[in-house]
Amino acid sequence: MSIASRAELSVLSHEEQEMVRLTHHPAIYQLDGEALRALQRRLREQRGKMRTFVRQKRREARGKAEPRGASFPGDAEQPRRRKQVFAAAVKRVAKELGRLRALEARTEHVEAARQALALARTNKFVHHPAAGDAPRTGPRPRRPVHRGRRVPGSTIGSILKAGKVAQAIRDGRPSQPA
Repeated sequence: MSIASRAELSVLSHEEQEMVRLTHHPAIYQLDGEALRALQRRLREQRGKMRTFVRQKRREARGKAEPRGASFPGDAEQPRRRKQVFAAAVKRVAKELGRLRALEARTEHVEAARQALALARTNKFVHHPAAGDAPRTGPRPRRPVHRGRRVPGSTIGSILKAGKVAQAIRDGRPSQPA
């Protein structure tokens, strides 16, 4: 569930408010990739601290651990809300980083496509005319004309009959006259 901006501000200190404010709508678009990654690291650190603190408070409430550090009033509810605020901010920053990566990839793909198109267009046109045939001093040789050979039907039949006779001899039976 999302948390309203005013509710976020009510649970954070001034420095944390500035850090989280940079993750909201108009301000997040002003940051470049490196600034977003640095902001993401700081937000993850804060979220990790709050996660540890919430776990410790839960263990204290169950009686499984001794209280750490100075006495901290209240239960784990306030640190849990702070952790949720930082988690939502990390999520917004990650989404923006993904959007920037997709935009860079799209720009690279468009540039590569333009280069490929330009290369294809330049290869389409012949830069030099064809050289043509070399000069000859005599008549050109005649190209052989391959004509289909005509085999008479009587030859085809005689070959088939010869195959039948040879098979009959191998089988050891008398061949029938033609």
